[in-house]
Amino acid sequence: MPERIDFWGIPHPWGPILVYALLGLATLILVVRFYQRARVWWQTGLPEKRWDHLPTRLGRLVKYAILQVRVLGQRYPGIMHAALAWSFFVLFLGTAFATINGHFITFLQGSSYLVYKLTLDVFSVVFLVGAGMAAYRRFVLRPARLTLQGKFTWSLVFLVFIVLNGLLIESLRLAIEKPAWALWSPAGWAIAQLWIASGASQGALYNWHLGVYTLHFVTVSAFFVTLPTGTLVHLLTAPLNVFFSKIDRPAGRLAALPETKEGEPIYADRLAHLSWKQILDSEACTECGRCQEVCPAYASNKQLSPKQLVVDIREKLHEEWATAKSKPTEPAPLVNGQIREADVWSCTTCGACDQECPVLVEHVDTLVDLRRSLVIEGRMDARLQDALAGLSRYGNSFGQSERNRAKWSQALPTKIKDARKEPVEYLWFVGDYASYNPAITEITRQAAQVFQSAGLDFGILYEAERNAGNDARRAGEEGLFEYLVEKNSAALAKCDFQAIFTTDPHTFNTLKNEYPGDVLAGRPVLHYTEVLERLIARGQLRFERALDAVVTYHDPCYLGRYNGVYAAPRRVLAALGCRLVEMPRHGAHAFCCGAGGGRIWMEEGEMQERPSENRIREAAALGSVSTLVVACPKDVAMFRDALKTTSLEGRLVVKDLVELVHEALEPVAVASPEGLTENGGKDG
Repeated sequence: MPERIDFWGIPHPWGPILVYALLGLATLILVVRFYQRARVWWQTGLPEKRWDHLPTRLGRLVKYAILQVRVLGQRYPGIMHAALAWSFFVLFLGTAFATINGHFITFLQGSSYLVYKLTLDVFSVVFLVGAGMAAYRRFVLRPARLTLQGKFTWSLVFLVFIVLNGLLIESLRLAIEKPAWALWSPAGWAIAQLWIASGASQGALYNWHLGVYTLHFVTVSAFFVTLPTGTLVHLLTAPLNVFFSKIDRPAGRLAALPETKEGEPIYADRLAHLSWKQILDSEACTECGRCQEVCPAYASNKQLSPKQLVVDIREKLHEEWATAKSKPTEPAPLVNGQIREADVWSCTTCGACDQECPVLVEHVDTLVDLRRSLVIEGRMDARLQDALAGLSRYGNSFGQSERNRAKWSQALPTKIKDARKEPVEYLWFVGDYASYNPAITEITRQAAQVFQSAGLDFGILYEAERNAGNDARRAGEEGLFEYLVEKNSAALAKCDFQAIFTTDPHTFNTLKNEYPGDVLAGRPVLHYTEVLERLIARGQLRFERALDAVVTYHDPCYLGRYNGVYAAPRRVLAALGCRLVEMPRHGAHAFCCGAGGGRIWMEEGEMQERPSENRIREAAALGSVSTLVVACPKDVAMFRDALKTTSLEGRLVVKDLVELVHEALEPVAVASPEGLTENGGKDG
């Protein structure tokens, strides 16, 4: 045989120079091609600051991209994907270590080398197991949420081929050298026994090794070259998207309406009016369909799929990109171009899609941006238009006079303080539904009686209160939201109070997360369940009799998922003596009632099943449960209506939590409930 150069333990007639040259060229092509793709994001989209808080961003990168924390939230696909991803990381690093150890610095020797060999062997097998799980899921289980069937097959085959090649290289090496430590590569050793049993000569084994070795590096080089344009590009875009995800604002705060340098608002009627990060969202989407699976709009009518919305933006990007190369044309509108208008209005802004996405795509911000462009053009249904007009003229969505806002309080034996005229410890921001909806006002009165019985020093704004604006903003009416904030801020500025609370989670969210900091000046914003919890804990409320009821509890999206308040309502239920049976979807994974994002004001359209009906059936299926407990006025309206349409009125009752408190209340009144104004926050 000709003179050979030792390379990774096996003599070869050609040295590492050719291998490094091939891989170096392939890597350069990868970088250039990916840069060309990434450059389109910031050339097309609006600027957005996402380089701040670097330590936090790096921590998120480790948590979500490497440790796969969110992916592991679902057992089978989580284990499958973690097996593939972690094995890919380990094998990639292992190849880099082998290169450094073989030609630059020798740091793998003795026991460390044996552990290294065992690790690579084990993760090669783990990868193949993960690939088998992926194939079984795609082609046998076939969940409806998955797409990219054909393209995925080739990508999976490509990666499996590379990993199998690596095992074959190792096995041939072991068959030639027969080292004493061979069992530290158990998979390679097992395959090596087949080569040895075949009776092939050393020369034949060497030639086979050379052929497989060459094929392996050619395949890996091809993988590098095609990565920026193939389905596996998410190996690059997903970590980037995680790194640039939002961290400088709470989940319950929408991104502000973008503006030009001159201060003119920019409405997202075309691709160029989205930010570069929103475009990156579309490129990072893996089309796993987890967002679609939890979407109430998709479950209701199969129209809006958050996944498809993001994919549509990506397809629009690629279409305009390709067109711009050949002949510049006027960009087509996004909505009713690539995206259906009905899809944009189907969203309840519940945030389940954002929470579920393993690569942290921000669906809700993009949907609201699209709505803003439709609202400014007057493209909305008549009911929504009427509701927004009522908010603008009267400050409420019911189109009633502001003088009627506190009419519900007139039947109370004790008048509620007017927070505009005298200092109060607590300011109760009541909200529209609790003030005007005839089906809810009795619950509002009961809440007032509970607070008065506990000796809580509180007042209301009476006719000075306006809708807080949460749903108007999420319906796309940014200007109206700003108007409502201005009106409420002016009213609050005239009041002397130490804390503010509300019975409406939508109001709670926007007051806490979206109102200017100087309006509340650091004073806490609480949900009434947090107030009740503290009153009970400090002996302000005691119950002489346990209700002894079997109940289930619905977590409102804007109380739980957006603001992390899960424990307070459950602790109140426990204090009442209720036995809580959780629904399958509860806590952070609770299913939306369908009222959010202004949907409660819109035409329902054709639906197979409304979200509220879906949720009612879930509660009714619990068997022993007699009561569905809620903590939101809109939930009361939605679920009581759903009881009728599902014919489950005799099977289940819907009650607000404060109704149960009112039933069981025998309070020991204390004149000054100290300490209750400490800041509320995430308790779950």
